[in-house]
This record gives sequence, structure tokens and C-alpha cells, in this order.
Amino acid sequence: MWNEFKKFALKGNVMDLAVGVVIGGAFGKIVSSLVNDVIMPLIGILLGGIDLTDLAYPVGKATLKYGAFIQTIVDFFIIAFSIFLFIKLFNKLTFKKEAERKEEVPAPTKEEVLLTEIRDLLKQQNASIDNA
Repeated sequence: MWNEFKKFALKGNVMDLAVGVVIGGAFGKIVSSLVNDVIMPLIGILLGGIDLTDLAYPVGKATLKYGAFIQTIVDFFIIAFSIFLFIKLFNKLTFKKEAERKEEVPAPTKEEVLLTEIRDLLKQQNASIDNA
């Protein structure tokens, strides 16, 4: 069982996934800081100096912190939009490279040129025999 686990854990896909999770976590912190420290204060100023994270509704002994919920929703949309832009850029670059590869038509080899000439000569001979 240990050997199977080592094979699984050391595969390239698992390592790529691990790197992606670490980078995603760091990216999430950056976006959270952008939302908490830049965007939400600006929204608060536009709303008359209200700090959205302080918005709450007391219900008995519990408190519904709907301001924090709104901030989390904004956070989600910024992360989703950032990922969308990144994937769009990645796809654009990938498709551009594929299009360049498709446009590159390799020059025919000497053998292909010779076979083409033989084919054309045979066509000419057949055409002259049919006309005679």
C-alpha cells in the first residue's frame, strides 16, 4: 500500500495540483486584501462612510453579520473574474501558437517533388493517348 501511495503522490499531475493549490491560496490572499483594504472601503465611502463588515443584525443572542457576507460575495466575484481573465489570456496565447503551427506548411521533400513530377508526366501521357 505504501508503494502505491508513493507512486500516486509522486506523479506529475499530483505535484502540479499541489503547486496549483499553493499558488491559488496565495492568490486568494491577494484578492482578499484587495477587497478588504481597497474596494470595500471605497464602497463604504460611496455609501456614506459605512463599513460593510460592521453591518450586522442581532437576532436574540446570535448576530447575523450580513456585511461580512456581502464582502465575501464581492471577494468571490473578483476572484472569479480574475480567473476568467487569466484563462481567456491563456487560451488566446495557446490558440495563437496552434494557428501559427497550422500555417507553417513544410516544404516538400525531394522525394515528394519527384513523385509529383512523375504523376504529372503520367497524366500527360494518359491525356495524349486518350486524344490519339
